[in-house]
Amino acid sequence: MFAFRHQPLKALYYTYVLISLPVRFPYWVLVSALPAWRPRRSWTLRRAVMIRLVKLFVDTGYVVDLNLSRVDANVKAKHPERVGFVWVDAVPAELVAGEVAGCAKVNNISPVRVPGYWYGQRTADGEWGQRAEPDEKVLYVLHGGGYFGGSGAPDGLGVPSIVNGILANCKGLFRRAFALDYRLSSTAPFPVENPFPAALIDALSGYRYLVEALGFSPDNIVVEGDSAGGHLTIALTRYLISTGLPGLPPPHATILLSPTADWACTHDTDKNCSMERNYATDYVYPILKGGYTARALTGALPPDAIYSNAYLSPASLKIAEPAGLFKGFPPTYILAGGLEHTLDGMITLRDRIVNDCGTECVKYMEYEDAMHDFLAQEWHEPERTQALLDIQEWLGDVFNV
Repeated sequence: MFAFRHQPLKALYYTYVLISLPVRFPYWVLVSALPAWRPRRSWTLRRAVMIRLVKLFVDTGYVVDLNLSRVDANVKAKHPERVGFVWVDAVPAELVAGEVAGCAKVNNISPVRVPGYWYGQRTADGEWGQRAEPDEKVLYVLHGGGYFGGSGAPDGLGVPSIVNGILANCKGLFRRAFALDYRLSSTAPFPVENPFPAALIDALSGYRYLVEALGFSPDNIVVEGDSAGGHLTIALTRYLISTGLPGLPPPHATILLSPTADWACTHDTDKNCSMERNYATDYVYPILKGGYTARALTGALPPDAIYSNAYLSPASLKIAEPAGLFKGFPPTYILAGGLEHTLDGMITLRDRIVNDCGTECVKYMEYEDAMHDFLAQEWHEPERTQALLDIQEWLGDVFNV
């Protein structure tokens, strides 16, 4: 991995990728012309070509430099009227407790101020982050990106499609949404930065901001996360339940969109596992199998923590006693694509929540022909539109509206 991360090799590799596209693209169209030639016979020609393009984008990042996707919060802060930018104060250190506090000590992680972005309505004078109105509900968003990239910014990729889609379909429920930019992690061959629990502490800061600074009732908060953000949503919810922090009970509900629940890849035991079975129909293989994120999250913790620590891999098959991990979880919606690499881990996650909380706690929706995080891909139809309608219906049931 990252063999061409230094110049001039980086520039040469990017040039190669760009020059090769006019050759690759017609070839992709040709080899996908007939349904029998596509990774999935039921896919359209467009989808068969798009998966190859997305794979190329992800694979290039692992050859060159993942850190290019990082967001400079100071640059974003210069345009608050455009991006809904606000600063979120660091959570007090005494609210970092228990097992998480121990991990923070090992990895030398402390709370810091982090940026966030508002979507939807704002005050008449254009201010963002106004206090909650009586009984106002809010969507709290934790973005994906493998913990090494991504952003919640409205002018970014992925998250705007998800958030704007949910807001548009749930106008009678949410007026606005808040997306947090938690600290991103990195490890060798790049500088070691922000291992676990940096992102979790930041997510806690964002939750406290909504409850204590803006006055949202936790019973009116829905936490939504996609991919790595789904993993972070699980960790935040478990932390709020296990610590019982005064004034910070868990949210009313959680929405997990293609959550990455097994960074240790413990389900990948043979050719029938979803990682191998769905190799041609998804794009996150190098993110999981390369192990970069797993190492970046682990930091100075024991190497086997990625297998045994339920905060790091809540669906790991090597957790000694998984029973009770999700006791007290709020109503949870899990969205999965039937063609995802990480499908096995999501199924284990679903089963563990059901075992701890009952079937009525979990709404699991698996879309047969869908790939990873498809709600972020506006071209991924008809599954995207159907999923938004399903989420709308589920939220209506959860809030009895």
